Amino acid sequence: MKAKKRLRNTLCIMLSILLCCIYLFPFYVVINLSLKPRTDNSSRLAPPKEVYLDNYVAALQNGAILTAIKNNTLIILGSLAIVITVGSLAAYPLARRQTRLNEWIRRLFMGIMMVTPLTILVGVYSILSRIGAISTYWGIILILSTFGMPQAIYLYSNFISTIPVDLDEAASIDGAGRFTTFFRIILPQLTPVTVTVIIMQGVNMWNNYLFTHYILQKKQMFTVTQVISGYFSTTSSDYGGAAAVAVIGMLPVVIAYLFLQRFFVKGAMDSAVK
Repeated sequence: MKAKKRLRNTLCIMLSILLCCIYLFPFYVVINLSLKPRTDNSSRLAPPKEVYLDNYVAALQNGAILTAIKNNTLIILGSLAIVITVGSLAAYPLARRQTRLNEWIRRLFMGIMMVTPLTILVGVYSILSRIGAISTYWGIILILSTFGMPQAIYLYSNFISTIPVDLDEAASIDGAGRFTTFFRIILPQLTPVTVTVIIMQGVNMWNNYLFTHYILQKKQMFTVTQVISGYFSTTSSDYGGAAAVAVIGMLPVVIAYLFLQRFFVKGAMDSAVK
């Protein structure tokens, strides 16, 4: 038994190491490319012969990536504020009232989550163009928050259903209304799932290129992904410069995750399908 247990633990450790290597491999390639000059034609897997930091210097001196990070931050903060506020409020009655209609609404949100944004891009662009939302922050915030809403409502409703209904009844006996119960009793307990929504939706919004490419057409409003795409053209490509910009652009996301990770696992598990 001890031999089998030891073998099982060894296999688990080896599998974990393998998975870590697989996930870390893209980071190695990007960082490796960012430390090579444009004239270096060696393999992308081969380490640089000399550490070349001019790609980072050029990216910071250009200033486009710093402006893009500012734009990303502004867009994501606005989008997440809408997603968290509206999503949690909408999920509360869905979780507390187990009716057939609410169950169909929840299934509808699950179906919407499966819709590929590319299939409705033309219609979305046409509507935004008519209302003057092209090249505006509020236009892209509206779109990103709309596409992030179904997943947020789904996660919030599953998490709220794990909170005992007795708390609502006790608050009602004390004279608290629905909104008071939600904001004073339920909302303070939603920190884990809120962090989960912030991480999952925030990463998707940070990496979004499809809608930002078509909606944000002014150069001063470009996001990180748009700045990275500027290093590639039909005639030439600067892989080192693009890699350096990518490394700088993902630092805010990595830092945010390191601060929020302790809430992420609990929120994701408690919001899972029961």
